[in-house]
Amino acid sequence: MNGFNRYVLKHLLIGMVLVTTGLTCVIWLAQSLRFVDMIVNRGLSAGTFIHLTMLMLPSFLPIILPIALFTVVLFTFNRMISDRELVIMRAAGQSQYALARPALIAALVTVMACYFLNLVLLPASYKGFREMQWNIRYGYSHVLLQEGTFNTVSKGVTVYVRDRSANGQLHGILVHDQRNPERPETWMAERGTLVKSEVGSRVVMFNGNRQDVDPRTHNLSILYFEKGSINLERDTGAGAIRYREPRERTISELFNIEKAPYVQPKDWGKFKIEAHRRLAAPLSAVGYTLVGLAFLISGAFSRRSQSRQVFLAVSTVVILQIVTLALENAAARNLELVPMIYLVVGLPILAAGWVALRPPRMRRKSGSDGAPDDPAGSDTAPLAGGAA
Repeated sequence: MNGFNRYVLKHLLIGMVLVTTGLTCVIWLAQSLRFVDMIVNRGLSAGTFIHLTMLMLPSFLPIILPIALFTVVLFTFNRMISDRELVIMRAAGQSQYALARPALIAALVTVMACYFLNLVLLPASYKGFREMQWNIRYGYSHVLLQEGTFNTVSKGVTVYVRDRSANGQLHGILVHDQRNPERPETWMAERGTLVKSEVGSRVVMFNGNRQDVDPRTHNLSILYFEKGSINLERDTGAGAIRYREPRERTISELFNIEKAPYVQPKDWGKFKIEAHRRLAAPLSAVGYTLVGLAFLISGAFSRRSQSRQVFLAVSTVVILQIVTLALENAAARNLELVPMIYLVVGLPILAAGWVALRPPRMRRKSGSDGAPDDPAGSDTAPLAGGAA
């Protein structure tokens, strides 16, 4: 690798780290706001909150990386054109491919990183995220009980605890159970404790009573007890089978979703599209990079500004993103459109690659000697030169 490649590649990789970090922080913050209620009002620890939100990172990093690379390629090559570094490299005999090589190396590294994220980290991390979320929702009732407030621990079950002792005992307990809407129950006890059982979280109460109203006679019934217990989980909570989303499944599971239990045939399309998306999306890093190069290094050079070329490159990538999202949604309903997903990814690679890497034509003066334009002495000059 020559000095030019190392110089450009260094700037591209540093820029990618900075842009990726910035975009990741913004998206992570936006996503984590959904779980702030758990830490503020539900008593979850900060460590659990951070662990839960960090498990989401592999789900959007494959989307961020190609966009970050495209942004850095535009910025880096636009700066090199403005500083006339590319003109100097042209004068030194560098070809189109030699100028584009650092960006293509960065694109290939990004593609490999995205494949690793999509095929290995994404299903494992998102599965861990969903399982942790499930456990918090259905298995951490002892964590979610806050003193002095009415805690809705599951659908139809509200618990009030006056205070909690240092050894974990609960004092002044009230449980209102509306899971049977025809005959709701209210439990009250002096003290109690939360225990974990095979059927979920239960509260064991001492010296209390259970009250309910007969729906036919409307008479209040009170049962006093020295020791009683009630299950706090929903009927569909503990012991229920958790529905595994497409992002939780490996690529082999997605392609053989017909053999998976509890998945309806009408949902097979979105599982198969997830598999094709994981295979096709990483290649967009190469396509976006070549689109940026095609607009910046294949045309005439202007010392004043490359804003028009930058705008066209950004517009092209935005259109590709919109078309890709529309195709994925349509293909989930009609699997015959799946080849179009690969076409939208592959077409920019072929078209932009041909434009960016083809040898440019020499532009000549109108003088009789036919000598090429001097790049240093004109406002507009081509990025032209000999072969590498």
